[in-house]
Amino acid sequence: MARLIDSSILKFLLVGVGNTLLSMALMFLLEDLGYWPSTAIAYVAGAVMSFFLNRSFTFRSDETLGRSAVKFALNVAVCYVLAYGVAQPVGGLILGRTSLPTVWRDRLTKLGGMALYTGFNYFGQRFFAFRRR
Repeated sequence: MARLIDSSILKFLLVGVGNTLLSMALMFLLEDLGYWPSTAIAYVAGAVMSFFLNRSFTFRSDETLGRSAVKFALNVAVCYVLAYGVAQPVGGLILGRTSLPTVWRDRLTKLGGMALYTGFNYFGQRFFAFRRR
């Protein structure tokens, strides 16, 4: 049986840094297009980069391109809903009793959601989207 975490985690995080840098660069380069177009293009580009690099470099998937693309998209959607769905009430419980301004409680809750998303996404890509047969 495969270990829960192996050397693929380092590759996954490296790809994540790369697609984050690409997304940020595009977001700022395209900001003349407006908020939504620049962020949408940037996130789509980052997701495409993540898909191809994680498929071939991180997890070396032998799944067909179409099947792995559908599974990747489903995984991203489920991880997003799950991570931010958990982060919001937990963040509210933990930070709701502090004297932090609401904007900072929301920001810290979003950071928690990002951390959860990264973890869920790693396991979802490794054991579902790009699982080796």
